[in-house]
Amino acid sequence: MRESMILAVLVFLPMIGGLAGWVIGLKNEKYRDLTAAVTVVAEFVVMLACYLGVGGAVSAEAFLQFHIPEICGFGLTFTMDGFRLVYGTIAALMWMMTTVLSPEYFQHHENRNRFYLFLLLTLGATMGVFLSADLYTTFIFFEMMSFTSYVWVAQEESDGALRAAQTYLAVAVLGGLVMLMGLFLVYRTLGTLTISELLAAAQNCDRKPVLYAAGACMLVGFGAKAGAFPLHIWLPKAHPVAPAPASALLSGILTKTGIFGILAISSSLFLHDGAWGKLILFLGVVTMFGGALLAVFSVDLKRTLACSSMSQIGFIMVGIGMQGMLGAENALAVHGTMLHMVNHSLIKLVLFMAAGVVFMNAHALDLNEIRGFGRKKTLLKVIFLVGALAIGGIPLFGGYVSKTLLHESILEYGGGFLMKCVEYIFLFSGGLTVAYMTKLFIAVFMEENENPQLQRSYDKMTKYMNPASTFALAGSALILFVWGLVPHQTMDRAAALGEPFMHLEESGHAVAYFSRANLEGAAISIVIGALVYLLFIRKVLIRREKGHYIYVNLWPSWLDLENLIYRPLLLTILPAVCGAVCRVFDTLVDLVVVILRRTIYRDSPLPHERSEGTVFTEAGGRVLNFLQYLANHTWKRKNPSDRDYIHILAVKHEEIKENNMIIARSLSFGLLLFGIGLGLTLIYIICW
Repeated sequence: MRESMILAVLVFLPMIGGLAGWVIGLKNEKYRDLTAAVTVVAEFVVMLACYLGVGGAVSAEAFLQFHIPEICGFGLTFTMDGFRLVYGTIAALMWMMTTVLSPEYFQHHENRNRFYLFLLLTLGATMGVFLSADLYTTFIFFEMMSFTSYVWVAQEESDGALRAAQTYLAVAVLGGLVMLMGLFLVYRTLGTLTISELLAAAQNCDRKPVLYAAGACMLVGFGAKAGAFPLHIWLPKAHPVAPAPASALLSGILTKTGIFGILAISSSLFLHDGAWGKLILFLGVVTMFGGALLAVFSVDLKRTLACSSMSQIGFIMVGIGMQGMLGAENALAVHGTMLHMVNHSLIKLVLFMAAGVVFMNAHALDLNEIRGFGRKKTLLKVIFLVGALAIGGIPLFGGYVSKTLLHESILEYGGGFLMKCVEYIFLFSGGLTVAYMTKLFIAVFMEENENPQLQRSYDKMTKYMNPASTFALAGSALILFVWGLVPHQTMDRAAALGEPFMHLEESGHAVAYFSRANLEGAAISIVIGALVYLLFIRKVLIRREKGHYIYVNLWPSWLDLENLIYRPLLLTILPAVCGAVCRVFDTLVDLVVVILRRTIYRDSPLPHERSEGTVFTEAGGRVLNFLQYLANHTWKRKNPSDRDYIHILAVKHEEIKENNMIIARSLSFGLLLFGIGLGLTLIYIICW
């Protein structure tokens, strides 16, 4: 029980630290920063101790579990296994490094107290997702994480930041609602949401169409957070406006919570399911290629890295899809998926923090403005180069190993023309990765700025990082370099720890990562990348204007899916259609009443029907008219009044009636919507 309490500490310690830091920050910012640093360091130390002390000594199966009863009905349940051990450690490492960078990055920013509060709250929520033992706990912390991380995107409070934050929150909330419906279906069909019990329950379930419907709903929710096509729209918008420490976490970790969910349902509900695997593979291929294409066209440093994140998520989803299609012999896909998740997290930690250093010195992200910033900054150049080589899949760096495994899983499946197309798109997307990372590195660290005065000011910036920031960037780059340099000692162990979570049945043979065949795959992508850079980026995306060579973004603005489809659909078309339908239903009853009154219940004149008012207004009017008559014949004989109070009260009655009618119609509209929702809920309960 005492050991299991570690799980609760990992989840709730950051939240307590965030609240304590916020209170302290109201009085003293220095101690606030210290509180945040101590909290994230403690989190990392606990996770690292678990990884070193437990991860190497026992099976990667679940070895810790902790349950908090009677919270939100089902209670909250946490567990620790090999996969969670790896990703909990990665998350803690990334939060520690970005928190170390944050004081220098935010030294001239406002609302720092708010940022640190939500930075630590999001850490707790993210750990809650990764350590969740059931999908209900996953959902609770998943939604909590969405709302707390929303503040990161809106941190600068500019028009662009608020719009991007609106998009981010809308995608997260709508995705969460659809995911919740999927959870309802799973629980109703299988009777459990415990992740370790889903596989056996799904294998014994004969209602496969219901499971597919549930899986599709949950895929929408998790895919939205992962940044998978077509719900990727928040990624290119959120990263350029969010602070660099937040961008590193959004890209490196929060997207992996979505992948965690996709893996959980793919490896449990649809283990070795070829049809499900093809769906994930298709989405992965589109996401992989689409993100890489957007990154090639982008001329903003952080936007390029954001589109790159979308592409790398596609690579990971290709691995998940191949797991389903390969069946029991899917070791290459399992290992490739696990390792590319970790690689992408570590790579984006390095690259986004490096981008943060560029921004906090140059105060710009456009390649034409930051061009030449790093020409004489050797340390930053080496740090960025490590990340660029790793994500490009260059041999001796981590990305090469995971991409090799994913490529080999595609070759292992074989197949006909379609799988050949998947392989070619995979290699071409890898080439595009090399091309856009080459573009970034040459623009920022090799070329000279077209403005000589600006270039001289960049060259004079010798103290562009303080010691704490240097530790965060150099330490992260060193970990990434060593991680990829000795893959059998580092990466193979991490891949093995993830096997039970993905229900790998056969570990498979050891892979010779640097064999001729595997090196040829990497060489093809490198050659493609070089050709794309030389023949397209240098010839097409760099133009001479007014005597200067500048990077241009030729991506058509009308192809922005948010403005082209989502905003018109959700803000204009859907409300208009729903409003029209509701108005039809709102007037239907009135129409029926009118028809009945003109046919079966046709009106007929009454013998004593009043021309206006009611019996009460008439009685009141007569009383007031009598009082007026008495007054006119006594104290008001000189100034008599002549008012018809029967008519006056009748008019007042009609005004009140009209006002009540307006309110009644508004209430009827609201009640109609409530009735529709309640009716659908009852139909769902009865039918399912």
